Amino acid sequence: MALRERETSSSSINDKQEQNCSRVITIVFLALFIDLLGFALILPLFPSILDYYSQTEDGFYLSLQRGVDWFAVMVGMPPERKYNSVLFGGLIGSIFSILQFFSSPLTGAVSDCLGRRPVILMTVMGLITSYVLWATSRTFGIFLLSRIVGGISKGNVSLSTAIIADLQSPKARSKGMAMIGVAFSLGFTLGPMIGAYLAMETEKGEVFYLHSALLALMFAVADLIFIFFLLPETLPKEKRVSSVASGFQAAVDLLSPLALFQFSAVTRGKESPSEENLQNLKILGLAYFLYLFLFSGLEYTLSFLTHQRFQFSSMQQGKMFFFIGITMAVIQGGYARRIKPGNEIRAGKRAIMLLIPAFLLIGWAANVTMLSVGLLLYSFAAAIVVPCLSAVVSGYGSASQKGRVMGILRSLGALARALGPILSATVYWLAGAEVCFTVCGALFLIPFVLLGSIKQQTKEE
Repeated sequence: MALRERETSSSSINDKQEQNCSRVITIVFLALFIDLLGFALILPLFPSILDYYSQTEDGFYLSLQRGVDWFAVMVGMPPERKYNSVLFGGLIGSIFSILQFFSSPLTGAVSDCLGRRPVILMTVMGLITSYVLWATSRTFGIFLLSRIVGGISKGNVSLSTAIIADLQSPKARSKGMAMIGVAFSLGFTLGPMIGAYLAMETEKGEVFYLHSALLALMFAVADLIFIFFLLPETLPKEKRVSSVASGFQAAVDLLSPLALFQFSAVTRGKESPSEENLQNLKILGLAYFLYLFLFSGLEYTLSFLTHQRFQFSSMQQGKMFFFIGITMAVIQGGYARRIKPGNEIRAGKRAIMLLIPAFLLIGWAANVTMLSVGLLLYSFAAAIVVPCLSAVVSGYGSASQKGRVMGILRSLGALARALGPILSATVYWLAGAEVCFTVCGALFLIPFVLLGSIKQQTKEE
């Protein structure tokens, strides 16, 4: 009788924990979705914003443009002005990822001491400031400042993954990482379309991006209120590091790419991972970086390929990315979140192997049908790899280290996204689409082999 009561009590506690985990996952998903909707509003407007400052003959913009023109000549880019402005846009856009590269691990380290909730609220307040600057910007300098403030404040994404990593159940963590992937897919599918629509609805005399900037600001304010009232603290005080100073002891480790690849920051203190687990983290970090380095580069050049080879209009480009986003959301919501704990690496390897034929089909596509098949494989694979690798990495480290571990992983991704597009675009313009997509597609074998050398852990440290 007593045994049955203990089993009933244990079952009740497990049910309550599952309910709490599901609630946290839902709140993180909605908060991140609102945030990404606001962030993605600017994406279809970026080329037009650059044209706007060029036409207004903004002095700061023109001086930067001359520098980019010089760089384009140095690396052998085509002399067409439109290609130079695309390169300029890519370099400006990479500022966001470079700043994320610096801010993510630092934000994670602070949250390991102060807790997730107060730090994520601070990052959202930073985003509100960036959107206020964007809405009021009439010079390129102020617009660029808004991007810089936004990049520094974008640590809320790594904090979202740290919150999911705090959950006790491996099944809940795996589901949570998949739902973060769904939030990204939906945000980057719906946000650009809303932004493009609002730009078309501009009244006479208004700056065309004003409505989008104000809506992004409204989303950020709503996100702040939503998190303040609904998000619970997921890192108990007894599991936090002793002081912020201890979180910054290894500032060089958090900001040095070499130290990030070594996951040096998580080796500090008494709760350092075992040698085997630290080695696994290093391999996972390198595989994650190489995957995103190749993927983000080819993702960036995709729109140039469709524009040049198939003469896609802006609307057709929008429909293409809408198709990719919806496909990814369906895969992440239907398949990725059902991947059982312990099977993430196997699923990630299968998805990476799909990317090789996907990019070969896209790079050598002679018609839209061939392109569409390639995009379908591309969307399926893209929906799986990052959530799976994030779920695996979240299983490493003690409770007080998870913020740092996920922050480092996020920084490696930001570094990859900052470097990948620039280098892929250079190869594309110098050697053509076929060579670019073939070489980069074949290089996906490297992260595939790296993941094959890992024996996935099934227990917490």
